[in-house]
Amino acid sequence: MKIDRKMIVVTGAGSGIGRELALLLLARGAKVAGADVNAAALAETTALAESSDFAEFVVDITSRSAVESLPAKVIARFGAVDGIINNAGIIQPFLRLNDLDYATIERVLNVNLMGTLFATKAFLPHLLERPEAHIVNLSSMGGFIAVPGQTMYCAAKAAVKLMSQGLGSELIGTPVRVTVVFPGAITTNIRENSGLTGLAAAKPLGSGMKPLSPRKAAEVIVAAIERDAHNVFVGRDASIMDKLSRLSPTLAIRTVANHMKHLLQARP
Repeated sequence: MKIDRKMIVVTGAGSGIGRELALLLLARGAKVAGADVNAAALAETTALAESSDFAEFVVDITSRSAVESLPAKVIARFGAVDGIINNAGIIQPFLRLNDLDYATIERVLNVNLMGTLFATKAFLPHLLERPEAHIVNLSSMGGFIAVPGQTMYCAAKAAVKLMSQGLGSELIGTPVRVTVVFPGAITTNIRENSGLTGLAAAKPLGSGMKPLSPRKAAEVIVAAIERDAHNVFVGRDASIMDKLSRLSPTLAIRTVANHMKHLLQARP
């Protein structure tokens, strides 16, 4: 789907990849509805956008009723909607599953999985009415390989992966395409947004690799939309680990576990 003159919703638009997606889409000629639970962060994106083609919507994606009311608000503002990028997400504290409380588990699942599900189902009937439309769901490198200390985050992102791929198969023959995104290490503030201020950032797997900037990640995602890609790996680390996990699952799991053990050991 070509971006120019399309109307696209971006969740998590207040910072990180979501903000860069919103700004890049505007620069490519799209109209953008930015959604975020953080009103102050979203206002900063609005200020950076400096465009009447951007509208902000403060919404908690874990609230089904709030999300279900969003399409009508977006359509009232822009007249139609051609795509949604489900970018909003959080990570969990770097704790073993045995040490995670149920409140934290539910929050991780609600934001990463249920929020994506709510938004997808809320907008899908409207997307099916368009000449062409697109759904982009952000999974994670953790969606195809386990990360110790992020077990429930990985479980949620793996569910997003399979939900997206299943949805894509169901939509064959319709105007709607589905892309699932697997980011590796990106320099975002997801730790702070997840309530984990002070936690050290994870580094990319493999020597010589650096985390991608949110802007570069946004560029990769937008390019994937325009070529109707089914899957897209954002960062060399994600691409390499995808190949390794299929070639040797045991080696892949041990590689990730060894790379991340310092973060897990640093927590209670």
